[in-house]
Amino acid sequence: MRKISGNKLLVKALKEEGVEVVFGYPGACTIDIGDEIYKQGDLRIVLPRQEVALVHEADAYARTTGKTGVCLVTSGPGATNLVTGLATAYYDSVPLVCFTGQVARHLIGNDAFQEVDIVGITRSITKYGVTVRNREDFGRIIKEAFYIARTGRPGPVLVDLPKDVMAELGSAEYPATVNIRGYRPSTGVHIGQLKRAVKMLEKAQKPLFLAGGGVNIAGAGELFQELAERTQVPVVTTVMGRGAIDTNHPLFVGNLGMHGKYAANMAVNACDLLFSIGTRFNDRITGKLHSFAPHAKIVHIDIDTAAISKNVQVDVPVVADAKEAVSRMLDYVTPCRREAWLERIEAWDREHPLGGTKKKAGMTPRSIIETINEMFEEAIVITDVGQHQMFTAQYLELTRKKRLHMSGGLGTMGYGLPGAIGAGIGNPGVPVIAISGDGGIQMSIQELATAVIEEVPVICCIFNNGVLGMVRQWQKLFYGKRYSMTNLETETEVPKDWPYVPDFVRLAESYGAVGLRVTRQEEVKEAFQKARESKRTPVVIEFILDPEELVYPMIQPGGTLKDMILD
Repeated sequence: MRKISGNKLLVKALKEEGVEVVFGYPGACTIDIGDEIYKQGDLRIVLPRQEVALVHEADAYARTTGKTGVCLVTSGPGATNLVTGLATAYYDSVPLVCFTGQVARHLIGNDAFQEVDIVGITRSITKYGVTVRNREDFGRIIKEAFYIARTGRPGPVLVDLPKDVMAELGSAEYPATVNIRGYRPSTGVHIGQLKRAVKMLEKAQKPLFLAGGGVNIAGAGELFQELAERTQVPVVTTVMGRGAIDTNHPLFVGNLGMHGKYAANMAVNACDLLFSIGTRFNDRITGKLHSFAPHAKIVHIDIDTAAISKNVQVDVPVVADAKEAVSRMLDYVTPCRREAWLERIEAWDREHPLGGTKKKAGMTPRSIIETINEMFEEAIVITDVGQHQMFTAQYLELTRKKRLHMSGGLGTMGYGLPGAIGAGIGNPGVPVIAISGDGGIQMSIQELATAVIEEVPVICCIFNNGVLGMVRQWQKLFYGKRYSMTNLETETEVPKDWPYVPDFVRLAESYGAVGLRVTRQEEVKEAFQKARESKRTPVVIEFILDPEELVYPMIQPGGTLKDMILD
C-alpha cells in the first residue's frame, strides 16, 4: 500500500472536503504544510496580516457562504492569536476547522520554543480539540473535525499538528464516513412536542414569535416568514436573528433587548405565549430573568439540548434544527386572525417609534444607514462592535438579498473589516460593506493590505466620533460623565478638529485603497456612489459624527424590558 506524509494527507483531505480557500499564516511548524500546498497548487491561500484577523476572515467566509471556514497557523503565538476568533465563532455557532502547528512530540511538555498547549487553552471555546499523536489516526481525525464543526449546533474545531507526525509516512487513505461514539447530533423533530406547541400557538390570544440567530444559521428564513404569515403571529428578533423575516414585513415588530424597539420589548412583556426559535436567551435580551415575559408560556425550539432552560425556564422544549422544525410546523398550523393583538403592538410603535417622533437634521448614523438602504438592493453588511453596531441593527433594512452579520455572543471589536474581507472572498460580485467605529477599526486596520492584495472591493465605513462610543454612553448616562479611557484623541476632551489621529483617508491611500472623508449629509450618497464604482479596490469612507449621538432605547443596568430610557 502506498504511503504518504501527513502533510500530503492534509492537503488531500482538504480537497476531499471541498475546501476552496484556506486562511493561513506561516511559521516553522507549518512550513512543510505550506510547501505541500504550493506543490499541489489547487487551494487558494489567503494571507492576512495577523492571525486574529485571519480567523475572523474564515469566520465570516463561513457565515456568508454556508461552508466550513478553514484556518492554518503555526505553533505558539500563531496558535494563541486564534483564541479571540475561536471564542467569537463558538458563541455565534460558526463552523470552522483550525489547524495549528505544534512542536515535535518528544518536545511537548518541555517548554520548547513556540510550544503551547493550545488544545488545553481553547477547550472551553471549541466544540472539539485534539492533538494528533498517531499518524495512522490523522485521516480519521480530519474527517471527524469537519463533521463535528458543521453538524448539530455548528462551531469551531481545533486540530493540533506536531511537526514530526506531519512528516511521518502513513496510509494515503482518507475515510469516506464518520462514526463517532457518543456524538449523535439531533436530525429529527419530536412530533408529539411539536404538535403540543402548535396547539398552544392556536389557543393563544397574544402569541409572539421570537427568532434568534439559529433561524438564520439553519437557512430557515423563507419558511419562517411563511409560518408567520399563515398564523398571523407578530415577530420579534434578537440582534443575531434580525433578517429571519424581512424587516419591512408588516408582522415584524423589531429587535428586543437592551437596545430593542419599544414595541418589541412591550410585546414580550404582554404576550401570553412566547414561541422562541434558535436563541439562547442571553442577558442582553432578557434583562432581569424573573421579569422576562412574565405572563407567557414559553416554547423553545433549539438544536442544542444544553441551551434549553439554561437561562429561561421553558414550558415546551423541542430539540430540533430550526429549518426542520419550522418545515414540520407548516404541516400542522392553521390560519388565524389576531387583529386586536396586532393593533395593540402598532399602537405601542406609534407611541414611541424607533428614533423618536422627530428625525434629527444633518448627518447621523441613522441617515447614513438609511442611505445604504436606499442605494443597495443587494449587500452583505458586516459590523464591528459598539454604537455603530446597534444603530445598524436598528435601522438597516434586511431581505433575502441584503444580510447582516456581526459578532453577537462575544462582542468582538475588530471583527468588522476582516469579516467583510472574508465575506467578499466567499461572495464575489456581491457588494460587501463593513461598518466600524474609529476604535474598532484600529484593532484590525492592517487588513486593508489583505483587501488590496486580494482585490476585494469592500466598502469600509468608519463612524468617527473621536471616542469609544458605547462605553462613553454608559459613562455619560450612569457614571456622572467621568470619561475614563474613552476619548481617543485626549483623555479630557472630545476632539474638535480633524484630521484625526490617524488620518484615515491618508492611511487608506497608503495601503493602496481609496480614502474618502464625509462631513455633511449632502456628501453621503456621492461617497457611496464612488465606492460602488470600485470593482477591485477597497474604499474607506470616514464619516465625521457627533460624539453626543447616543443609541436609544436603552435598558438601564439591572433593569427589566420595561425599564427603557427612550431619549
